[in-house]
Amino acid sequence: MKAVFKILFVLTGTLLFSFVLKDNSAFETTPYKVEIPQGFPDIKVPDDNQLTKERIDLGRMLFYDPILSVDSSISCASCHKQEFAFADTVPISPGVEGRLAGRNAPTLTNVAYNPTVLFDGFLQSLEMQILVPIQEHAEFDFNIVDIGKKLNQDSTYVKMSFAAYNRAPDPYVITRSISAFERTLISGNSKFDQEVYQKKKVMNRSEKRGMNLFYNELHCAECHSGFNFTNFSTQNNGLYEVYSDSGRQRVTELESDRALFKVPTLRNITLTAPYMHDGSIATLDEVIDHYEKGGKAHPNKNPKIQPFKLNKRERKDLINFLNCLTDTTFLTNKAFGNPF
Repeated sequence: MKAVFKILFVLTGTLLFSFVLKDNSAFETTPYKVEIPQGFPDIKVPDDNQLTKERIDLGRMLFYDPILSVDSSISCASCHKQEFAFADTVPISPGVEGRLAGRNAPTLTNVAYNPTVLFDGFLQSLEMQILVPIQEHAEFDFNIVDIGKKLNQDSTYVKMSFAAYNRAPDPYVITRSISAFERTLISGNSKFDQEVYQKKKVMNRSEKRGMNLFYNELHCAECHSGFNFTNFSTQNNGLYEVYSDSGRQRVTELESDRALFKVPTLRNITLTAPYMHDGSIATLDEVIDHYEKGGKAHPNKNPKIQPFKLNKRERKDLINFLNCLTDTTFLTNKAFGNPF
């Protein structure tokens, strides 16, 4: 796996200047400032991919365009649907020809804040991540160089590419523009946000009791912490005694990383079922069942995961609180929707 990533990025690097650039003196773009919700930090943006309207518009087009797949049958949006907080509703999303990989499509909610991407917690930028679904046999099964060639045959994409990056469509443009769009996918207007950050009185007693359980009694925030409800670490939660997926170990080759997966955000969690890295748990009730039992024995399981017992009211309160993490405005924001 590490060798695959290295080959891809060396290849991409050699292509960065293989297409003609226009005169820089006439190149101007429209700066774009992401609206940061109350209680959230600023997002970090790479120096070579500062946000502009032109870059975001191009990335949004590519995100929804099946031209990125070898047979033009699926797009990024096929597995990351806005109405489900840019996640999917099946355990494993099908790729080209219905091929199935091994992992659940994670939500892109607030992905701009992720210090690493993928369940391995290995890749360190969205720009790098874009290459993974493109080249994976069970996803797009394509070559990013060939995608650039196809885009160069489309006058609209050529025009938008020069407007965004002052260059014709190529791997640099593809990875940067999609990343620019994804960095705008900010969700911070849930009932929880309104109560805690905006200081509005919107949560009822059950929801507040559930919040107390989450933070003070069950200590869920040990891993699902901060404004984005994740500490971004990789953990083993005792889902299995024996895993078919080696998790982070497949990229680090360390036995201590076997079956470790990145802690997901809980924002919009009621919309992103099924759960876990493989989509093996269908409902939040079943997720609670799993943790209530303390998980299965595994040498790398986080020792903080221990059995507990909730009564019916407490369980309902906890689920009601998790429902408070849903941001309905995120699901209907036209700026995030299909531009075609």
